[in-house]
Amino acid sequence: MRNILVSGGTSGIGAGIAQAFRDRGDSVTAVGLASPELDAATQDPAFKGITLKALDVADQAAVDAFAASLTQLDILVNCAGMIRRGAEYEMPTFLKVLDVNLAGTMRLCLACKPLLAQRRGSIVNTASMLSFFGGPAVPAYSASKGGVMQLTKSLAVAWAKEGVRVNAVAPGWIATPLTQALQDDTARSQVILDRTPMARWGTPADVAKAVLFLVSDQADFITGVILPVDGGYAAM
Repeated sequence: MRNILVSGGTSGIGAGIAQAFRDRGDSVTAVGLASPELDAATQDPAFKGITLKALDVADQAAVDAFAASLTQLDILVNCAGMIRRGAEYEMPTFLKVLDVNLAGTMRLCLACKPLLAQRRGSIVNTASMLSFFGGPAVPAYSASKGGVMQLTKSLAVAWAKEGVRVNAVAPGWIATPLTQALQDDTARSQVILDRTPMARWGTPADVAKAVLFLVSDQADFITGVILPVDGGYAAM
């Protein structure tokens, strides 16, 4: 049984990943902001068997204290993130998005790296299709996800000698509460489906399958990879 930590694991893609590891028999801790969302997750039967805790990845002291409380860790999955459409052209919002999505990923990677090195463990970060494309309404989100892509490659090279593999998934259009408004807008959803060769919205389970592969023995010679999980969107 492996010990898994999933940030942003109380909803959306992160929740799907945490549940997939749980279903494989792993010991899973999912962390998220202290919020009604976390409270709801604690009452949701879908999270049965997953340890749920509050953690703000933008709080360095909190991240360090949380990592210090762990005794063993095999896999870290960084899914914590935020997006603020339109408002990201305001500098305070721009910096906040970068602090959570990019710096937050780095904080957890650094804090957990000693434990991961002991176990020759693995990290999977969450990039995005906007690691490759510009997003005119979300300059901070796009910049942060481009940064996550390059951070993943840099850490993969730096930590390979210690046996820590670092990869990332790059989800495309995934059906989560974050994209619910787009799913509900028939015209906008159709534009997305027309651009996606597999002609459907992805699911958190689709992303989880890719994560499970990247941390498996079948991928033990793979590091520094950014794996699109997008139904072919990036190939168009």
